[in-house]
Amino acid sequence: MASKKEVHASSAGEAIVNFFKDFKNYFTDFGKAISNGDAAVKLSTVLMGAGYFARKRIVVGILTTIYEALFVLMCIFYATPNLAKFGTLGTTVRSTSFDPVTMQNTVIPGDNSFLILLNSVIALFMILVFILTWIHNIKRQYELQLMSENGEHINSFAEDVKSLVNGRFNITLMALPTIGVILMNVIPILILIAIAFTNYDQQHMPPSSLFTWVGLTNFKSIINFSSTNSAFGYAFFKVLGWTLVWAFFSTFTCFLGGIVMAKLISYHRVKFPKFWRTLFVITIAVPQFVTLLLVRYFFGDSGIVNSFCSSIGITSALKAIGLVSAHLNYIPFLTNPSWAKFMIIMINIWVGVPYQMLIATGVLLNIPESQIESAKLDGANAWQIFWHITMPYVLFVEGPTLITDFVRNINNFNVIYLLTQDTFVTTNQTLANANAKEVDLLVTWLFRLTNDYYNYKMASVIGIIVFVICAVFSLIAFSKFLSGGREESYQ
Repeated sequence: MASKKEVHASSAGEAIVNFFKDFKNYFTDFGKAISNGDAAVKLSTVLMGAGYFARKRIVVGILTTIYEALFVLMCIFYATPNLAKFGTLGTTVRSTSFDPVTMQNTVIPGDNSFLILLNSVIALFMILVFILTWIHNIKRQYELQLMSENGEHINSFAEDVKSLVNGRFNITLMALPTIGVILMNVIPILILIAIAFTNYDQQHMPPSSLFTWVGLTNFKSIINFSSTNSAFGYAFFKVLGWTLVWAFFSTFTCFLGGIVMAKLISYHRVKFPKFWRTLFVITIAVPQFVTLLLVRYFFGDSGIVNSFCSSIGITSALKAIGLVSAHLNYIPFLTNPSWAKFMIIMINIWVGVPYQMLIATGVLLNIPESQIESAKLDGANAWQIFWHITMPYVLFVEGPTLITDFVRNINNFNVIYLLTQDTFVTTNQTLANANAKEVDLLVTWLFRLTNDYYNYKMASVIGIIVFVICAVFSLIAFSKFLSGGREESYQ
């Protein structure tokens, strides 16, 4: 008898095989439609509505022909002018010319590389959509041919429209959201990917100047570890290392802290559990940006925490053991790289544990009592019960949430930026040359490159790398947590 892991591995393999089979069948069916279709189907490769006209579906044929005509007009007046410049992203630079008649400078508009790139990507996407609809149209007309030859009923246009509010209402509902996702997500992502292969930065800023394609040059700069050859390569590995360390500790400290806090508050000897739970929940009610800005001032070099530590001798004690430089009269909570990283994780625990405590409280209340009672009868102590029953159950329920929290912390902009902006200044010249800091995450570095330094090319490369890291981790982690095989243990 096969194990459950083998069954799930087999299912995953079958899913991949089925995907490639469907992909192959999609074009196989298209080939059959072309080769076996009658004259009307073959004519529809040129005139998309021909097959519908032959089956007396006049309205659908007219609409399909109009769609094809609009596509041709789009290619002539929109796609062709932009795609003609897509290879160079423009060659004519905007300039000025002095007009002796008017005694004024006249601006001679040139090419706008960004608009050429944007319009070209949109045009290519529209061409791809047309090709897919063109293939679907031919396959559909071949289906109508077979239905006609078999004497089956072919729906009229009115019946098709009625089906869109009845049997195929899901298509109607999904139409607008799909268009929104394409406009708001797909197109910007394609633009982001394209910019990563250009030299679009502050020195090549349209419309006053042009940018062009540079191939994999930006990616080579990022993956070059040597600080002497590439400041960006040196900074990338520094920032990536801290990003992964931050994501790990910020996720698991809050996760474990929330479980421990929930267990302590629910302990039968703790007095006023509702009061303590409410007290911690108050931190969730306060907007995070308010909390973090206040904490930044509290832990500043001249903040209230430093004043308190200095007055009671903590600063002097830290100097004596070497944790604070002798020339400082304050603790550099947010201005020294090591101190700042430590404090960021500690502050994040304070901000994040209450939220995890609420989730853990709900999960702990649903642990099967029968398992706990059985463990006690078998002589298990509190620690053994927690480690072998409580934690596996919590991980089983919160596993997917833990994965999303890790990915979210990789892109946790608020905590890092609000705590360190205008406070932390790097002394590492190589990092400074790449516009990075020791406390930066990839996402905050990306934001600074675009917002402060207009280095869109490197920001796009970093954005692609962040996406790949998050996607790979999510696929691997979700395949482990959602592989099944543990459900019956908690029924």
